[in-house]
Amino acid sequence: MAGLSMGSINDDPVQIVRTIARISQMLIELRDEYLESKSDDALDQIDRRLEELHELKEQLRIRREADAI
Repeated sequence: MAGLSMGSINDDPVQIVRTIARISQMLIELRDEYLESKSDDALDQIDRRLEELHELKEQLRIRREADAI
């Protein structure tokens, strides 16, 4: 599965939160896959999704700070 496009979010907090929720669901599914197969591929995907969550966290923080001004 390809990574989610961060450019399509348009800094809308609602879209950022929805994307966070989708990635969170993916992580749950990847957890189950890893527990079943113990595959390195599942771990790689988990790592990528965590990186995406980190990027979204930063986008959300920036948006909240911009809205506070």
